Amino acid sequence: MSIRGLRARLVSFMRRARKGAALVAASATLAACNVGGPVLSGSGAGGVQGDGPVRVALLVPQGSARPTDDLIARNLENAARLAVADLGGATVTLNVYPTQGTPAGATAAAEAALSAGAQVILGPLYQDNAVAVGNAVSGSAVPVLSFSNNTAIAGGNVWVLGNTFENTARRVLGFAAAQGRNRVLVTHASDEAGTVANAAIARAAGGTGAQITGSVPYQLSQQGIAAAAPQIAERAEATGTNAVFLTGNTSADLPVISQLLSEQGLGDEETRFLGLTRWDIPTDALSLPGLQGGYFALPDPAPLAQFNARYAGAYGAQPHPLASLAYDGVAAIGAIAGRGQTVGRGTLTANAGFAGTGGVFRLRGDGTNDRALAVAQIVNRQIQVVSPAPNSFGGAGS
Repeated sequence: MSIRGLRARLVSFMRRARKGAALVAASATLAACNVGGPVLSGSGAGGVQGDGPVRVALLVPQGSARPTDDLIARNLENAARLAVADLGGATVTLNVYPTQGTPAGATAAAEAALSAGAQVILGPLYQDNAVAVGNAVSGSAVPVLSFSNNTAIAGGNVWVLGNTFENTARRVLGFAAAQGRNRVLVTHASDEAGTVANAAIARAAGGTGAQITGSVPYQLSQQGIAAAAPQIAERAEATGTNAVFLTGNTSADLPVISQLLSEQGLGDEETRFLGLTRWDIPTDALSLPGLQGGYFALPDPAPLAQFNARYAGAYGAQPHPLASLAYDGVAAIGAIAGRGQTVGRGTLTANAGFAGTGGVFRLRGDGTNDRALAVAQIVNRQIQVVSPAPNSFGGAGS
């Protein structure tokens, strides 16, 4: 098929995808940049003790120049308030601070929160904002639970709540290797986000039983992907590859590369496609021909469906996919406070973790997280869970 023909075939899907793939776009933004990490002098070690409910400052990107940020901000606040209500209201109090989606705005919000006696900061959304907040509170014992998924900013007093590329890659590679698909070729865009994704997969491969046979970059354009597709197919054949890891997302390169690689003979029973991003957002993506039979990871569908229903019942609309992070953060804080403990490094990083909207999760001492994920396959344009999410960390991520 010509590039012009492919463009005509995919353009209607891409228009719909850009409307429905806010999680994909936001996740790519959160992980795209190599920004300086937070200073490490603020450890959030013992936490801030206090009487009564834990005072939580929620930092949201309200007032941002980005067109979708006010919607995300409302959804994050709604989800956090829903979690506070579910805790009974006597465990956590919530104050909301707008960041304008900028480091300067996030710094001002964090300073205001500290002045008001915040014991925990929940948010902000973007990685450069989280770095700014980490620096602003570094002299305190206040932990920062950011909504970022970029592990480059994790550490010191900053944790990331977003599901990381490493966590997803570890789960998908472990499952694939157990199915005999243990020779994996990685494809990725040559931009910074693609490079970050490729590096995350390489780090995650150890201990999964999978061997990375190489990686092939491509320019992030239809022409660039078309030029790289034959090279990817040749590399796969030359290395005895039996699975190809696609790092693209549904709002950008994934529809094009999955189709063009399928036309090169990849993605079939011999060389199954693996996904680093959610292939079910938007749901139209499930109909993409190139993704049929492929595997990707997603949160545990049962608790996520319960959260979505609770949110829709309270607010009259389905939540933005990032909203669940705010609920999880408040729920974890509430679980610690409910045991009469102070929210700090020791309690936040308890090995058992916490029950979240997408299954169990835990925060690690290095500021990253583990999330128990399910593995799904697309069959006849439907999701089939082929490996349920573990319900504890004896097998999570393996």
